[in-house]
Amino acid sequence: MQIGDRRKPAIAQASPGLQVEWLGHSAFLFSANGFRILANPFRAIGCTQKFRLPRVQADLVLISSQLWDEGAAENLPGNPRILFEPGSYNIGGIQFQGISAPHDRLGGRRFGQNVVWRWSQGGIRVVHMGGAASPITEEQKILLGSPDLALIPVGGGPKNYDAAEAKAAMGVLNPRIMVPTQYATPAADRATCELQTLQPFLDLVQGMNIQRINSNRLTIQPSNLPTEGTLVRIFNEQGLLA
Repeated sequence: MQIGDRRKPAIAQASPGLQVEWLGHSAFLFSANGFRILANPFRAIGCTQKFRLPRVQADLVLISSQLWDEGAAENLPGNPRILFEPGSYNIGGIQFQGISAPHDRLGGRRFGQNVVWRWSQGGIRVVHMGGAASPITEEQKILLGSPDLALIPVGGGPKNYDAAEAKAAMGVLNPRIMVPTQYATPAADRATCELQTLQPFLDLVQGMNIQRINSNRLTIQPSNLPTEGTLVRIFNEQGLLA
């Protein structure tokens, strides 16, 4: 595996949309124009105990932290580049911005820093909040912009937004589509997983437009983005269990 550099390769052609595949927890595979981005691969431990490991082919790997549930980039197939530090990178014709944010409510003193990733792919502006646990600052808001798709943790515990904090982050980012991440599922080892289920978040946003998906895959077309409000999309984890 190669650490991501800042070289500027040829720019990819325009895409009809972005394919998003949830792999469990905060791990996703984003694909457009033949370029695949894997975010936050994990080990089978705690809240991810019974998920299949996300060992998928990717051209680039984004890591929010080096905690085992969102930063296990070893043993991935192929030879993907890996980005794990804040900064600006241009890879595969895509501009990536990694923005540092505390991974706890103590300014990072307990769990260090989390990297929030922002990029555009397939005509869709993406923000992956990783394991953010602190409110979005004015400076971070400017850097993150107005995403079409925001992936936001909702399960609480000491390392992630709880339901109320996730809703507040949605209010700051105002994404067209929001996907909740990092909550307890049937894959969790309940003895060691500190996260809540998705239900407290759903109870809090029950007046919003919420749509469940019967699989772990979704294609987002720029022309089909909501024109008003935020659409909450929830993936199905059943096909992801080991």
